[in-house]
Amino acid sequence: MAAGAQTRGWSGPSRRRVPRFQMQAPLDVTVLRSGVPDTMPGRSVNVCERGIAGVLAGELVPGEAVGVEVRLPMVADPLRARALVRYQDKLRCGLEFVGLSAEQRAAIRDWAKVAKAETDVGVAAAGVKENSLEKEKKNADAVGAGGGGPGGAGSGKPKKRRGAGWIVVLVLAAIAVAVFWWKWNRSWEELESGLKSQETASAEKPQAQVPAEVMEKLLVHRVEPTYPAEARQANLQGIIALDIVVGRDGSVVSMRALNGPEVLAQAAMDALRWWKFEPYRVNGEPAVVETTVAVEFKQ
Repeated sequence: MAAGAQTRGWSGPSRRRVPRFQMQAPLDVTVLRSGVPDTMPGRSVNVCERGIAGVLAGELVPGEAVGVEVRLPMVADPLRARALVRYQDKLRCGLEFVGLSAEQRAAIRDWAKVAKAETDVGVAAAGVKENSLEKEKKNADAVGAGGGGPGGAGSGKPKKRRGAGWIVVLVLAAIAVAVFWWKWNRSWEELESGLKSQETASAEKPQAQVPAEVMEKLLVHRVEPTYPAEARQANLQGIIALDIVVGRDGSVVSMRALNGPEVLAQAAMDALRWWKFEPYRVNGEPAVVETTVAVEFKQ
């Protein structure tokens, strides 16, 4: 990614209208590139009703539309939503939720209340701390410049106060650097662990080929595709057949369009990645299976 595409972090007062909570949880971000879904595993840093921040095993482009899946601690079902990339700096990114339902917003609030999650004040708080340190430094300098009474110029005490102020600043800065370095290393360890798990999952082959009518009875969550405007203008219609692989948890882990115009195939895949099935069982155990689905587009 070009350096110019990276968005600089906000260093002014916080503009958030809802509280943001610290949360370390597995995070999957999927982006469609040339019609092929690319899933990047990572780790969340914080979350709120408007968006989520995290560290990913790849880079995104500000303005890209992505799919987000994160599992809130102590919550059974994962949170799945669409989002826009608002911030990207190396492996760190900030995503703004799009179309989050009232139930999903309530789930975030309920989790934060039950888990007693700490509010993440982020960069704004860091700026407040820096301002406080700067004020402390100026106060120490002012005292050192000499005032009335025994602590005035030439007494030797102002120099001691000025020296003490600098020591406080250096100690606090060293602590902040140490905490940041520890959190960064921990994030990388967790990220590498997530990458290994993702590689293991993607290496699994389907255990069975399941007829479409059988899998249709197991469908528990369906998202209808968005009819692309350019397809409507060109009067493109038809049925798109797709070959999909469903994981043990019932989510669609991969897909491939078998026919149709690319613009309709991509719209179908955008919707299919949010479909959810009851796990198909082989010998009583959830299995990875392959099946075929059809999505119709008509005026």
